Formats: sequence, C-alpha cells, structure tokens
Amino acid sequence: MARREDGRDWAYRVDPYGFERPEDFDYASYEAFFSRYLVVLTRRAIKWSKLLKGNNSIQKSLKVKRYIRKGIPNEHRALVWMIVSGAQTNMEQNPGYYHRLLEGEKNAKLLEAIKTDMNRTFPDNVKFRKTADPCLQHVLYNVLVAYGHHNKAVGYCQGMNFIAGYLILITKNEEESFWLLDALIGRILPDYYSPAMLGLKTDQEVLGELVKMKVPAVAELMERHGVMWTLVVSRWFICLFIDILPVEKIFTDPGSLSMATINKLRETCREKVLSQG
Repeated sequence: MARREDGRDWAYRVDPYGFERPEDFDYASYEAFFSRYLVVLTRRAIKWSKLLKGNNSIQKSLKVKRYIRKGIPNEHRALVWMIVSGAQTNMEQNPGYYHRLLEGEKNAKLLEAIKTDMNRTFPDNVKFRKTADPCLQHVLYNVLVAYGHHNKAVGYCQGMNFIAGYLILITKNEEESFWLLDALIGRILPDYYSPAMLGLKTDQEVLGELVKMKVPAVAELMERHGVMWTLVVSRWFICLFIDILPVEKIFTDPGSLSMATINKLRETCREKVLSQG
C-alpha cells in the first residue's frame, strides 16, 4: 500500500465514505476526538441493535424519533432510512419496477443531461472515479436514468446527482437508492424539484429572514453589495447540503446539533463572510 512521507497509509487519507481528506487535515485532533466519541457510537449502536432485535423491522414511535435525532449507526442507517421514509414498502409493492425502467425506452435529452454531471459528482471521492473497481458512476447513472423516467415531471436537474450519489454510498444498493431518491424528491420535498420550485424558493427566503434576525451584520453586507440570497444558497438547498456539510451531518434532524455547535458554525461563517466585505 502506498505511503506518504510521514508514513501514513494512503488509505488513511480516505474517510469511511471514500472522500479524500485535505492536505491540511488535522489527524491528531481527529484521533483525539474520535477516541472519545467512539464510546458514544458504541453505546448508540448497542441500543439500535436491541431496538431492531435482529429482525430488520422497526415501528415508528417517539423512542425511534429520539434515537434518529441522536444519530443512526452506519450499519443500520440504510435499513432505518428505507423503513421510516416508506421506501421499503414501495419497493416491496413494486417488484421488478426499477429494472423495467432501465430496460425501457429512453429519453435521449435526459441521458445527455445526466452524463454531463457524472464526472462532476464527488470528484474527491475515490469510489466515483473511473479508475475505481467497481466505479460508482455506473450505479449513479442507472439510478438517475431510472428516476428520470419514473418521475417525468421532474426528469433530472443538477443537484440530484449528489443526492443519489450519497444514497448509494450509504445503502450500497442500486435499487434501494432509487426508492430512497423517490421518497425524498417525490414525497418529502415535492416542491423542491417541481418546475416552479416553490419549496426551494420558500426555504431560501426563510434563510434570508433568519440571517437578518441572527446575524444582521451579514445581512447588511449582502444588501450593501446587492447580492441576492438565491445566488449564494441555491446550490446548498438543491443538493440538500450534501456537497456542503460534513457527511455525518447530512439528513440528520436539526435537533441532533447542539446549540454550542450551531453557535460555533454561525460565528465561523459570520467571520468568514464579513472578512470578505
């Protein structure tokens, strides 16, 4: 295995999801944090295992909601997402549907739009590179093609590649990723990817109002430069922050973030924005 000059294995520079860590990654701080956090993760994994009882089933309840807010262990994440989103039920009620979509007649314009974004999806992830074996670009292409023909009103738009790619990393299953994508875009966020994108525009406006309330200096700077919020945050929302936030914070309930963490993130962002003003 290739090694860096400091003796670290090349694989050590890649996180569990396949993303390469940056050159300035603070390994010492990460290891110190993870050695403490591992105790929490282990305790959480034991509770989830008891909840699932080895029978791969789960009933929605306040207890389950509380567990989800605290975080779902990697080994259970795909199963829990499939169940609570309704994707598992839809997949079981439509056996063979996903594969029939891939075998059917294709829309040439849709295929071209999807192909254009393949190399742009997670360029810093070794699993999505053409040299990877297997290369997840092929799986991603299939999922997006199937969904584009399943939901013709949406088809394909930029940002969906990151959502589908992330689901593939978590589920490691092509068909499950398709049904989870359908749950997100078709039911949970139906107004995000509709032609009018009403849900997306609404959330952008809400963010702008929150910034005025919580960090007015940033809002004033934006107004002074005549910068529209939509120009800044559209990409954040359209890809559901998947290409913005750390992987472990994606698709978790806001309640899973402590106020100390939220305040630190807000202050860090505030300082960076104002320093550019």
